[in-house]
Amino acid sequence: MMDAHDTNLPLNQGELEEEKKTVEVSEEITETPAEDFTTEVQPETTSKFPSKEEILKRLKELAQDADNANKQEIDNLKQSFYKLHNAEMETAKKQFIENGGTLEDFVPQEDSEENEFKRLMGAIKEKRSIQAAELERQKEENLQVKLSIIEELKELVESGDDANKSYTEFKKLQQQWNETKLVPQGKVNELWKNYQLYVEKFYDLLKLNNEFREYDFKKNLEIKTHLCEAAEKLANEEDVVSAFHQLQKLHQEFRDTGPVAKELRDEIWNRFKAASTAVNRRHQQHFESLKEAEQHNLDQKTVICEIVEAIEYDELKTFSAWENKTQEVIALQNKWKTIGFAPQKMNVKIFERFRHACDDFFKKKGDFFKSLKEGMNENLEKKKALCEKAEALKDSTDWKATADALTKLQKEWKTIGPVAKKYSDAIWKRFISACDYFFEQKNKATSSQRSVEIENMEKKKALIEKLSSIDENMEMDEASTLVRELMKEWNTIGHVPFKEKDKLYKQYHGLIDQLFDRFNISASNKKLSNFRLNINNIQENGPQSLYRERERLTRTYENMKNELQTYENNLGFLTSTSKKGSSLLTELNRKVDKLKADLELVLQKIKVIDESLKE
Repeated sequence: MMDAHDTNLPLNQGELEEEKKTVEVSEEITETPAEDFTTEVQPETTSKFPSKEEILKRLKELAQDADNANKQEIDNLKQSFYKLHNAEMETAKKQFIENGGTLEDFVPQEDSEENEFKRLMGAIKEKRSIQAAELERQKEENLQVKLSIIEELKELVESGDDANKSYTEFKKLQQQWNETKLVPQGKVNELWKNYQLYVEKFYDLLKLNNEFREYDFKKNLEIKTHLCEAAEKLANEEDVVSAFHQLQKLHQEFRDTGPVAKELRDEIWNRFKAASTAVNRRHQQHFESLKEAEQHNLDQKTVICEIVEAIEYDELKTFSAWENKTQEVIALQNKWKTIGFAPQKMNVKIFERFRHACDDFFKKKGDFFKSLKEGMNENLEKKKALCEKAEALKDSTDWKATADALTKLQKEWKTIGPVAKKYSDAIWKRFISACDYFFEQKNKATSSQRSVEIENMEKKKALIEKLSSIDENMEMDEASTLVRELMKEWNTIGHVPFKEKDKLYKQYHGLIDQLFDRFNISASNKKLSNFRLNINNIQENGPQSLYRERERLTRTYENMKNELQTYENNLGFLTSTSKKGSSLLTELNRKVDKLKADLELVLQKIKVIDESLKE
């Protein structure tokens, strides 16, 4: 543009066409205003503000200058504060339930920090509302100013006075127009068209020489070239949102700058347009990538919700089953915390869905443990009654009848469910002590059985000799059958003298291991055979030892069954929703197959004990 003492030149039709192009730049650049995105993008800020105290401190700083506070930062602070606040609430709720309370009775304590947070947010909101109202008022004032300028331009055009004499007044109106900035968005295009109409008519009235016109064209070219260079540099700006806002200001300057020489108009316009397109493209790609990431986060959170909602509550019938499932839910909650925000319109809805599913789980868990506690109290009374019966029989010398009676009590004990953990060991020790005392006295009274044990020892030595003499060239199937028959015969032989027991066991066990390895007999059969040998040793301490072993195996079986159920559930979810590949699926299938084999082996061991108890 020319200095104040220079004579400005009129616009011709070509120059007006260029002014129309600047309007097109405005419409293209402002298609996606930054405000539309800053309200949607809510990056995680918990790492920047690790505590509510720091968030409140920053809010106080923003409240001092609320007019210039960044809306995105305020939204981020709000997200961070309530993420911490909700985590504290969940912790307090969990502690309340663990201390015996129910979810319905939980009443959160008043949080003074939340009250301060709301006060500061209200103060900021009030100041920003005042600022927004002031901005709207200023836009209306600017609208009236520009309408007045158009009226004055209209008078200059229609007055019939010499246009050259009115030129100074015309340039003052142009300067006033350019200095008057924002107006209501709905009036921008209409104002600009009316303004350009009378500018064009005024220039048609001017009769200025080409020298002044060319000088004005040159000055405008310098300004627009500078604007093009500035717009091109924005392509390398790291902050694409900032680049977009800077481009809006360049666009306004480009539009307010007068025309250039006709032969350069397309060139300078295309250069500015190309730079604008590059910035707009980066701006659009930036928010598309953010939206894509938010959609991916929504997909992950939806899968987590589906997993919690798909829990089969009818299968959670034991303490361990509920505890295992609780650990899974807690792991999913921790996973949820690592996932970023979902799209704004779904972020609250997906969180409410997840929270409802978790609340439902923990409510059902509370109901289960409440009923379980009542059942445990009943079981405790039943077991106390059995203890009293066992204690009444422990001094009896009617060995056969009392042994049968205690054995019956032990079987009845197995049918009674669990008791509270704090009573479990004590009540079991009381019961088994009475049983052990009787069987110890019985063993002392039946020491005459030693002659039979010596006879059994000779039988086992003879059997060891048979095992040692098996020909290594024997057919595999024949050798396997022979080994099994000898093992079965070994298991039918009764007790041997205690001092010889370990020696014979080691000889027998060593031979069996060699034969199993030599003829490739299955590992499960080998384990079962070793267990049969151990049963004979355990049985020497009386039937109560077998009952204890059976109870241990039963607990092992239940735990392994729950573990198998967990793997199968995870396998089902992975099959329907996971994209991690076949390697994880193969590993889970391998674990499931191994657990099934181990479960079968435990059942076989229990069967061996049951057979021994019937003898």
